[in-house]
Amino acid sequence: MRQAIPFCVFAALVIAVQMTTAMTGTEYFLTQLTMAGWYALVVIGLCMLMGYAGQISIGHAAFFAIGGYTAAVLTTLNLLPHKSDAFVKLLSGMGMTIAGTNSWGSDILYLSPWLSLIAAVLISGFTAIVIGIPVLRLKGHYLAMATLGFGTIIYRIALGTPLFGGADGLSDVPPFRIFAGLVIDGSRNHRLAGYYCAMAMILAVIVMLSNLVNSRAGRALRAIHGNEEAAQAMGINTARYKLNLFVLSAVIAAVAGVFMTHYNGGIGPAEAGVMKSIRYVAIVAVGGMANLWGTLIAGMVAHGLLEGAIVIRKDELAAAHMARGAATVPAALSLKLRGYLRSLAKSLGHAELSSFAAVGDRLVFVIMKDEDTDSALFIPREKFKDTIEEWKKKSKLLQ
Repeated sequence: MRQAIPFCVFAALVIAVQMTTAMTGTEYFLTQLTMAGWYALVVIGLCMLMGYAGQISIGHAAFFAIGGYTAAVLTTLNLLPHKSDAFVKLLSGMGMTIAGTNSWGSDILYLSPWLSLIAAVLISGFTAIVIGIPVLRLKGHYLAMATLGFGTIIYRIALGTPLFGGADGLSDVPPFRIFAGLVIDGSRNHRLAGYYCAMAMILAVIVMLSNLVNSRAGRALRAIHGNEEAAQAMGINTARYKLNLFVLSAVIAAVAGVFMTHYNGGIGPAEAGVMKSIRYVAIVAVGGMANLWGTLIAGMVAHGLLEGAIVIRKDELAAAHMARGAATVPAALSLKLRGYLRSLAKSLGHAELSSFAAVGDRLVFVIMKDEDTDSALFIPREKFKDTIEEWKKKSKLLQ
């Protein structure tokens, strides 16, 4: 009974935070907390690997990216032109495909996010096994360098592969429908559901890992961390335990990547960057190597601050002044909207989309850059789609 107290406190705190934001009119903070929650899952899994198996991984962002890119590729692949194929018919008959529309209003047929989640778990687990068997034989700095190399390889693959969108990444990823009425995406309507889903996932993972720590396997892992040679002399299969924990932490990171990608509506190669992996290791060190709750708190605080701190360029600040008449720090747009606007800019003949941001909850401003000038466009969020349609019709005036 005493062991359940931290879990009850966490659940009560989650509800209290949500109620506080509702009463104070600051529900937008739930967006930052939700994103921080998905990132916190990665550091919780890494905490187990570092704190109980004594293995330092500077490539865990790669597993996050593997999960995210797997979900993005599978759920943005339009199967509508192949709907008459036997395999697509089989998937449709099994309920593994979903009909919908993309950001341009075109009909599409894509794979169920549940199928992409299963694929992400299998791919990340298999990759962890392939990488872990040789890499986990190393120790100390050599292990860190090997995992760093793995992370760099995944980053370069994501950056240079057209299938993964290159430097722009993948956008227009559909929402993840858990079941009817419960949807994970970054929209305002589903903000509350996304928040509670992220916190419920964290609680479930903490419960699972806490049970693991207090089991026979957990005692073996603590022995390995204390002295691997002594543990092996006592008959503990150290290689198997380290590999299993490495795979488990990789799968947790991949699952976080899947949900984060659906929440953001896209993913970019920066998610696999080395600095992300180093950040995860630093958070585990601050929270406590073998302290799941300490790591969770450190992860939520660190990522909450990072997600909330928006750095804007001079042209964006000027546009914020124009929109509000005062200095305003805008919130970040989702990757889905970012990719959509970038594609739209190119289709209208503009050289690039130089900057964009959201001001408050009502306005979106877009700064387009062509050969000679920059121009700012302010669009009410609720009229965004209609405005874009008008914009497309009058594209000649914008070129």
